[in-house]
Formats: sequence, C-alpha cells, structure tokens
Amino acid sequence: MRKKRAEKRYVTPDPQYNDILVAKFVNKLMRQGKKNTARSIVYEAFDVVAQRTKQEPLDVFRKALSNASPVVEVRSRRIGGATYQVPVEVREDRRIALSIRWIKQYASDRRDKTMALRLAAELIAASNGEGSSVKKRDDVHRMAEANKAFSHFKW
Repeated sequence: MRKKRAEKRYVTPDPQYNDILVAKFVNKLMRQGKKNTARSIVYEAFDVVAQRTKQEPLDVFRKALSNASPVVEVRSRRIGGATYQVPVEVREDRRIALSIRWIKQYASDRRDKTMALRLAAELIAASNGEGSSVKKRDDVHRMAEANKAFSHFKW
C-alpha cells in the first residue's frame, strides 16, 4: 500500500442531547457551514416527533436509524471482463452513514411545508418500519439476496 489510511475523525456530541449520532446527523444535514440552522431543524423535528408520538424523540431517532440501516449491500467487482454485483456485509460506521443519508434524502423529498416537519415525518415512519428510507434498505437487501450466487467473489 502506497498511502496511509485516513485517520478517523471523531465528532463531539451535540449540546442539547449530548449524543454523537445526533451530532453526526446535524453535520450531514448542514449546508454551507450553517450548523445552527441545521441544529434548529433537527431540534424542531425532535419536538414534533415528541408531540406526535408521545415518546422520547431520541428513542424514535435511534429506532429509525436502526430500521433504515442495511446489513448487506452489493459492490461491483470486475472479474475476467465481466462485472458482478457481489453481496458484502456493511461495516457499522458505513451502516450508520447510509441510514443517515437515506433518512435525510427521503425527508427532503417529502411534501410537507418545512424541512423540520418533513424530517419528523420520515423519522416517525422509519421508526415504525415504513417510509422511503426503510424501503430503500429493503431494496438493497433484495439486491444482495438476488446476487447471492456471486458471494464467493468476496475479497
């Protein structure tokens, strides 16, 4: 190997909930360095979640993340001129990153008025095992299951 691997960057927990996952989510939601705007969106969404579900918003958030996170995914691997979709287990940090990305993406695709309301709706749906982010996870699992024949090409 020619170059060193990049060092892991550690995120400081967010001030209100003192949670690293929430801080990562805020960082992923942030645009153009506006962290306070991203924070206010997330906290407002958590307030809406607490009102609608009568549960602790952090628990709903964690449940949504775990429901949207994939266990296996397919990766392209070129062998002898052909490209195969090889199913591979997903590492824990990538699992979290993918679920955060999908929840953010499908929340912004929703049709509610503000981003906070969209995010709250997607979090509630994902924590109940429905919604677009969970559907995306199921699609990824289905792809991996369909290509299970190529699992011996793992590297």
